Amino acid sequence: MTRRKLGARAVVTTAVSCVVALAAGTAVTQPAAAAPTNAGPVFLDGQAQIVPEFADSTTWIRQQLWVETEFDSDGDGRRDRMHVDVTRPGPTADGLKVPVVYETSPYYAGTGSTQRQYLWNVSHELGEQPPARLSPPPITHRADRTSVSSSEVSTWVPRGFAVVHSDSPGTGLSQGCPTVGGSNESLAPKAVVDWLNGRAKGFTSVDGTEQVSATSWSTGKVGMTGTSYNGTLPLAAATTGVKGLEAIIPIAPNTSYYHYYRSQGLVRNPGGWVGEDIDFLFDYIHSGFPERRQYCIEQVRDMMNRHQDRATGDFNDFWAGRDYLPQVKNVKAATLMAHAFNDWNVMPEHSVRIIEALKARKVPVQAYFHQGGHGGAPPLDMRNKWFSRYLYGVRNGVENDPKAWIIRNETGTSQLTPYADYPNPAASPVTLNLSAGGATTGGLTSLARPGTGVERFVDAGNTACNIGTYATADSPHRLLYVTPELSAPVHISGSPKVTLKLASSKAAANLSVALVRLPWTGAAGCESSTRGSTTSVITRGWADPQNRDSLTRSKPLVPGRFVDVTVDLQPDDQVIPAGQRIGLMVFSTDHEFTLHPAPGTELSVDLAGASLELPVVGGPLAMPICDSPDTRATVVIGGVDSGVPNRPLAGTCTINDHILDGEQWPNHGQFVRHVTEVASDLVAAGKIEPRERGAIVSAAARSRIR
Repeated sequence: MTRRKLGARAVVTTAVSCVVALAAGTAVTQPAAAAPTNAGPVFLDGQAQIVPEFADSTTWIRQQLWVETEFDSDGDGRRDRMHVDVTRPGPTADGLKVPVVYETSPYYAGTGSTQRQYLWNVSHELGEQPPARLSPPPITHRADRTSVSSSEVSTWVPRGFAVVHSDSPGTGLSQGCPTVGGSNESLAPKAVVDWLNGRAKGFTSVDGTEQVSATSWSTGKVGMTGTSYNGTLPLAAATTGVKGLEAIIPIAPNTSYYHYYRSQGLVRNPGGWVGEDIDFLFDYIHSGFPERRQYCIEQVRDMMNRHQDRATGDFNDFWAGRDYLPQVKNVKAATLMAHAFNDWNVMPEHSVRIIEALKARKVPVQAYFHQGGHGGAPPLDMRNKWFSRYLYGVRNGVENDPKAWIIRNETGTSQLTPYADYPNPAASPVTLNLSAGGATTGGLTSLARPGTGVERFVDAGNTACNIGTYATADSPHRLLYVTPELSAPVHISGSPKVTLKLASSKAAANLSVALVRLPWTGAAGCESSTRGSTTSVITRGWADPQNRDSLTRSKPLVPGRFVDVTVDLQPDDQVIPAGQRIGLMVFSTDHEFTLHPAPGTELSVDLAGASLELPVVGGPLAMPICDSPDTRATVVIGGVDSGVPNRPLAGTCTINDHILDGEQWPNHGQFVRHVTEVASDLVAAGKIEPRERGAIVSAAARSRIR
């Protein structure tokens, strides 16, 4: 355990040149001469501690100002200014310089009505232009606000950080237009970081000329954080590559507005907000200066109405301009990303796609996941270590910590568990095939060849209920395929994928897929909420079969003609306990997420072309799904005894269960290839010796299985 305290002038040295000092292996601990105060940050176990001189709120210095940006988004011919507030420790008045924790938001000044009448009407046929949406009453402008927010202040100021907030463009007392993912939402926080480094101008009023500087108290090192929209904006700022933004902690960030409002070509709303689209979000946050609101409506919201395309759901240039993934190439800030696997508002793919891109670029990145719903910050000690390392330069080793931390609470007490990475490096895909009976309960297993035959269901359309009703009772409106009862836990880690050979009676159809845990323990009513989490839903996904070949161009279905459709499900990391079953549900209209056409569209699934690819820690050999385990002493293939012991695998399964010599194969060669793959997996898993692999493959070759 180490304890480290820095004097006032030492803080300046640490923040400005600590990287050089630490690279040389020496900690900067000695204050410079004539320091006006002895107050300085204290670090214990690599974390900034509460310091009495910083914790006294009566000495905190609070400022309100406006930072000038490099854009004019409200068309008044002047650069927009952002409303900013600062709260900093009292000793910064005496020469102490500190780094900054910064949060920006479009929500601080109030939000619009969420009454159902102001959201889009989702009850119409697919492909039709929906009826016009009614806008809510204007948000009351609060011109008398003297601060932006108090969030994060009590956490970080006592620990030796300044806390800064700002209203997003076109909200509160910030000028400009809200663009919901447009470039000004990235450049606005960039301007604030520039001001903290002396590169941008700050003013004491929104339209005055009296300037205010931060360089007397700011080290220029900035960390950003926030949740949901507030978590999106740290990433947006980081994509500008602005110098001084050293670290970000985005919590449940929206990293692509297309992925937020569409799924693989399908018009889909965020969970709990039926009928929401990007133009509604504009209205929901448009709290800025009244005299510029009409301009913003005409130039921004009306443009959204023209390009968001609720008829086809296709990806276009409008949506491409609101996707941060292509801009990750500019990110330099060390990133601690946080998300929930049961977040059905901003779904976990938003963080996972950015994490993967940052890893590819060698940017310091760590992931924190939990099993709850929307939001949920990492533990304070994790955030503290992150900011202490990258804003104060404290050598706490956080960069060498495991790359993924996941809350494990599926089978008992919550426990923060470290992993080498996410997805779990030990996970590999397991292909589970479907067998007949989906109208009631069909089979789902990796220990059988694909089923045969065509199974059908009818879209419930605008009469559809929540998936809980489909999981708990037979229904003509869905197909359900279920594994045998698990005889051991199964650890899923990664993004499942469903492939369907599908036909529709109409040119357009919703396609929804859910992976569930049975027996179902969640709510089963039509109106059950998606704003919380449920242990019954493993993951889910949606797709438009018309976009099976391209996200940018719909191709209408030919009624009755089968097409191959792949549905990417949301990322997950979950342990399914022994005694439960995994169910794959295929249906059409999702009451909580999709448009609601009239009922009656018939969809057909060809089982020979349907499968679930499930990422399982341990791969195919780790699936404990043997109804009637084969307990023979040796591995016997089509009557040929290999002489290799029939060793146990996951749960009650054995090697013989994975040979599949009782299945119908197209030809003998394909069967032998299958056995060869299984034998190779057994060697890799340490279950058999290489020489035993040869014996198993030889037995398969000598068998007459086909």
